[in-house]
Amino acid sequence: MIRKKISKRLIVLGIAGGIFAIFVLTFYIWHQMESIRIGYEIGTLEERLADLKEEVKRLQASKSSLLSLERVEKIARKELKLVTPKKEQLVYEDFIPLP
Repeated sequence: MIRKKISKRLIVLGIAGGIFAIFVLTFYIWHQMESIRIGYEIGTLEERLADLKEEVKRLQASKSSLLSLERVEKIARKELKLVTPKKEQLVYEDFIPLP
């Protein structure tokens, strides 16, 4: 049986083509894995954003209740011992409107 001799150039081209194919497949797999990882990260961040929005709403409601006029007046009267001013304690100033 006679074998045909394969040229060195053909062998080098085959090896280079194989290495290139492996490189392309490795890059494709890496790209897909990164896309999946980023998708999971986006999902996690969206959940965290929704939680933070709910916390902001809760804190705004708490702020509104803490700054209510009834509560402020109650604290002023009970804790700070403030009273309503008498008529003679009020000072009125005449403001001249600017043209």
